[in-house]
Amino acid sequence: MSFDLAFFAAMVPAVILMGLSKGGFAGLGLLALPLMALVVSPVTAAAIMLPLLISQDVVTVWSYRREFDRRNLATLAPGAFLGVLAGYLLAAKVSDAAVGLAVGVISIGFALRNLLGGGKRAGAATHASWGAGGFWGLVCGFTSMIAHAGGPPFQIYVMPQKLKPAIFVGTGAIFFAAMNLVKVIPYLALGQFSPQNLGASAALLPVAVAATFAGVWLVRRVPAERFYRLIYWLLLLVGTKLVFDGVRGLHLLG
Repeated sequence: MSFDLAFFAAMVPAVILMGLSKGGFAGLGLLALPLMALVVSPVTAAAIMLPLLISQDVVTVWSYRREFDRRNLATLAPGAFLGVLAGYLLAAKVSDAAVGLAVGVISIGFALRNLLGGGKRAGAATHASWGAGGFWGLVCGFTSMIAHAGGPPFQIYVMPQKLKPAIFVGTGAIFFAAMNLVKVIPYLALGQFSPQNLGASAALLPVAVAATFAGVWLVRRVPAERFYRLIYWLLLLVGTKLVFDGVRGLHLLG
């Protein structure tokens, strides 16, 4: 791996997308790893990204430290940690393409349901519950560990609650910050934090932090209705990409 023009041409936009996602525009971050994979292997890309994600988590957790929903965190956390553990234990046996395809189909259905029907009648806001939170937390942890796709399940669970944008983002910031710290253990066990990978992370750190601050700044200036509509469109885009990658990975088109 060399730090040449091609490396930074792919990595810098990827880190900016991840920073905007961490700042509040959830979904953009899922486009980052494929960009990075143009110049490094997917495993290396994930290893380089994890320290950057943790640094971005510091920014978002600090920025939204007073704006989060405790009940959502409580209902999601137990299932999420079990999901990460299951993903680590089953990583060699489960196809990340199949997981991505399943998450993509669910995401597209959820986004279309709200985009096509939301303008006709606004449904009542849902509430955090132990049953739904445990299930979607488990899905979040598992898909995050297997296919780096924990965002869509989180959105499917939390978005119908119609929280204020800052509360929605703050809850996600704390939730995924905790999951990323848990992921450090298996990455250390797999020997992914090599000096070369950590050097790449350090080179990209200023861009990662600046992009996250930009995302936080934008979220606080976008009206709630427009914010959620944008998130639904991003979820549709990400779901489509997951389906495309899953179909290609499983060779379903021959």
